[in-house]
Amino acid sequence: MNYQTIKLDKTMYRHEKGFLGHLEELDPSGAYQGGPLAGLDAFERQLNRFGIKVKGAGSSTVSKFFATSESAALFPEYVARAVAQGTKDSGILQEIIASRTDINALDYRSITTDLDQNDLSAAIAEGAAIPETNITLSENLVKLKKRGRLLKTSYEAIRFQRVDVVSVALAQIGSYIAKAHLKDAVQVLLSGAPESVAAGGDALAYGDLLALWGLFDEFDMSVLLASPDMMLEILAIEELRDPVLGMGFQNTGAMATPLGARLLKSAAVPAGTVIALDKRFALEMVTAGGVQVEYDKLIDTQLERAAITSICGFNKIFPGSVKLLKK
Repeated sequence: MNYQTIKLDKTMYRHEKGFLGHLEELDPSGAYQGGPLAGLDAFERQLNRFGIKVKGAGSSTVSKFFATSESAALFPEYVARAVAQGTKDSGILQEIIASRTDINALDYRSITTDLDQNDLSAAIAEGAAIPETNITLSENLVKLKKRGRLLKTSYEAIRFQRVDVVSVALAQIGSYIAKAHLKDAVQVLLSGAPESVAAGGDALAYGDLLALWGLFDEFDMSVLLASPDMMLEILAIEELRDPVLGMGFQNTGAMATPLGARLLKSAAVPAGTVIALDKRFALEMVTAGGVQVEYDKLIDTQLERAAITSICGFNKIFPGSVKLLKK
């Protein structure tokens, strides 16, 4: 089926694979390899079909989406993508996730193993049994939480606005959702009373970071997630005032410590706390369907009020991969 002849309507959002999944079934991207539309997905080809430009110089106005009933069906997917981009651009969450799982339910049970990485006592003799590692379901369900905002405006208020400007506002909603999810992730990291070390004096010292690093044995300390007050104290430690490290911090806003861990700041972390983790094994992010929008209201009433939500939960995969420094 040619992408220019596909009949678009809002019922496509009710498909079991979602709007984009259904659109890809009708118009597979693989058929465009080597052609002028290569690299575009099915949604982007529909934007091309209706002459809608969503970014860059000369981007379309919002009214372009509503020029026909078919092009209006593209608007909810555009909103969802713009919000999702805002969540991706809020990079802290991406820096602490080991694995991401997308499910089609509200209940999820992760896995665990009984592997003891410190058990390196003996080699396997010829003919001897190979030690077993059991993978089992976790005892606890991952608790999923819905986060989102109610978008309230009118078609008349934004009809002449450029789409790339509206994308900035939608990305801000995505950033808010990401920060809310980060707060949930931090609560999971802090759960279960992780092994911790207390700062030894009134001011944080390099020795305190060494003590935190020393808690790790079978795992590596690859990320330090600090509360704002602890971030300031870490940056004030004399041993971290290396000019090369300082140049990297000034250029990127992120800093790698001499201990090899990536240093991140978040207000979601309680004051006086540094969370240290091995990114490879610490946290699983579980999502149910990605960013969701109320497509009926976006298409039929041309905005006014529409909920933008994301359902997400977190699971600590290996508890030993998370340690704390407290003051």
